[in-house]
Amino acid sequence: RKTFDSIGRPLPNRKNIVLSKNKSLKIDSVEVFNSAEDVIDSYKNNSEQKDLYVIGGTYIYELFFEYCEYLNITYVDKEYLGDAFFPKVDWNKWKLISEESGFNDKEEVNFYFRDYERI
Repeated sequence: RKTFDSIGRPLPNRKNIVLSKNKSLKIDSVEVFNSAEDVIDSYKNNSEQKDLYVIGGTYIYELFFEYCEYLNITYVDKEYLGDAFFPKVDWNKWKLISEESGFNDKEEVNFYFRDYERI
């Protein structure tokens, strides 16, 4: 819910899910769940849903990490101040399956899109 609040609106062209402890929370155009298990069960029981993408913060990453089969990670070759961090990863359990790199002229920084698959 905190990440949704920071964005301020549902993301376009996708199903939006918010995880919140508030059982009475209602948000237009968003499905609200109260546990990671409820989200996973909903996806398992819906044959139309293919992929579930999890976006921040630290607590949410930690809740869903055990369910992940793939990681799509963007690395930025620069340090930024922040308050949300991805959990520690045992890279021996993951295999790099694709990588794209680029350069952002505005920030003058290299970046990498890396996709991993759980071994």
